[in-house]
Amino acid sequence: MAHAAPRNRGMIEQGRTTDVFDARAHRTARIVLPVLVALVYGFWAAANRRYGGPITGWNLLFGFLTALVFAVVLITLLTVAPKLHRGFHALAWAAFAGIAVGFLFSLSNGSIYRSVALGVGVMIGTLLLLFYRYYTKEDAEGHRLT
Repeated sequence: MAHAAPRNRGMIEQGRTTDVFDARAHRTARIVLPVLVALVYGFWAAANRRYGGPITGWNLLFGFLTALVFAVVLITLLTVAPKLHRGFHALAWAAFAGIAVGFLFSLSNGSIYRSVALGVGVMIGTLLLLFYRYYTKEDAEGHRLT
């Protein structure tokens, strides 16, 4: 049976596969995908804020500004976080996830205490999950284990 992407013997021994896309496609995706995720987040925030009412110009502005801030923080985190030690790397992503979820919940007219509790819960869960992942996949210097 033939593989979808041919692999040479060196790649098989190292456990890696070939890249289907070139470096330019990866660079483009590193910007386009966070922007698309940010647009979805901004739309979600704007929808939560209007409580099912009519769409207004201020609502659209709020959604786009939320998307802009989310995209800038996400792209910055994608750039800076891999350079951090594994504990701080996990903490940075956990804080981002907790703040993002807590902010969305706060826009849905919920209690501020429930918003904070949900954000902290998401942050703790994300921190535990990512710290375990980075701890088992990297050495102490942050080099990927094979």
